[in-house]
Amino acid sequence: MPKGTVSVEVVASCTAVFNLIHDYGRRLEWDTLLSKACLLDGATETGLGVRSLCVGTWRGMFLPLETEYIRFEPGRVAAVSLTNRPPFFAHFAATIRHEPLSETHSRVTYTYYFRARPKLIAPFLEPIMNLLLKRETQKRLYALQRYLSLNN
Repeated sequence: MPKGTVSVEVVASCTAVFNLIHDYGRRLEWDTLLSKACLLDGATETGLGVRSLCVGTWRGMFLPLETEYIRFEPGRVAAVSLTNRPPFFAHFAATIRHEPLSETHSRVTYTYYFRARPKLIAPFLEPIMNLLLKRETQKRLYALQRYLSLNN
């Protein structure tokens, strides 16, 4: 299963970064990968079992990814798993870990796993998809880093 990992250091505590990332009312303030982000099923805040919808920008072909939080430890780690079947994705999961570096700095590490579909052409799609996902994840985390350096 293809996997990618991207890390950045940010000027904010683990708790502050975690809270910003999982605040869907503020998600589009910094997240360059998305054109829409919202919680589903009447949820008003994130947590274990909560589902969300994130729609990509034109670079992401406006793909709608519905995910469910399968791990949620505020200030430390959150993980989501895909619940819908958008084009090209048979499976997708991601984890965001937060590591304290000091009282005012932390490291954010985003790790994703996926499987492409249709299965017949997945061996050709997966290297391309992995390259694109890694590049967009880097852009996304650098945007988070910039946002935090300007707003803290």
